[in-house]
Amino acid sequence: MALSQPIYFLKRRARRMSRAEGIPLHEALDRVAREEGFRHWGMLAAQLPSLNTQPSLLRQLSLGDLLLLGGRPGQGKTVASFRLAIEALRQGRDVVVFTLEYTQEEVRRHLRTLGADLTRFAGQLRIDTSDEICAPYVAQALASARPGTVVVIDYLQLLDQRRESPPLAEQIAALRAVARDRELIIGCLAQVDRAFEATGRRVPSLQDVRLPNPVDLSLFTKVCFVHDQRVTFQ
Repeated sequence: MALSQPIYFLKRRARRMSRAEGIPLHEALDRVAREEGFRHWGMLAAQLPSLNTQPSLLRQLSLGDLLLLGGRPGQGKTVASFRLAIEALRQGRDVVVFTLEYTQEEVRRHLRTLGADLTRFAGQLRIDTSDEICAPYVAQALASARPGTVVVIDYLQLLDQRRESPPLAEQIAALRAVARDRELIIGCLAQVDRAFEATGRRVPSLQDVRLPNPVDLSLFTKVCFVHDQRVTFQ
């Protein structure tokens, strides 16, 4: 689907809308995307050449890695995570998506929008949308996962919302142990704080990850951020 204007004009329109109406930037981006015929900005972003031509994310990862994939809303981190899942499926790997944000059908719709023929991967793909998702739940659900399985958790901050769940620091340590001991690749999406937008820096860093309490993010073995539809490893 062709865009009515270049992407930087659309982003500029969204920023003006955000300032004029006092709404969060991600809401303005979603509204602009709907005006262009997409359900939300993430689906529009999936069509952008900059993200489509990014180097393989999976090739940057090794068995046992715990990946932090961070970004502001609307910048493409969900698209990047689903591209990672599709690449893994096409390599014959199993993929498990744990999400507290989307329904199963929304995840499948995202994957189909990105070009995945889900009929080919019926035995490889599992989507878990339980409200009880946390590190112990994930560990139990992955008890029989094959080595090389790629896991996407959407997203990090939501793991800390249930009072019954362990502290987020303990959950990250547990997820790292699961990835290492079972030779999996686990990727956690993470929100970047809105204060990053005022820093003038081109790419976020670990200090910009939004956390309710201090957490040792060095537990992640790989870190990358998505901004302006570009994936940057740190």
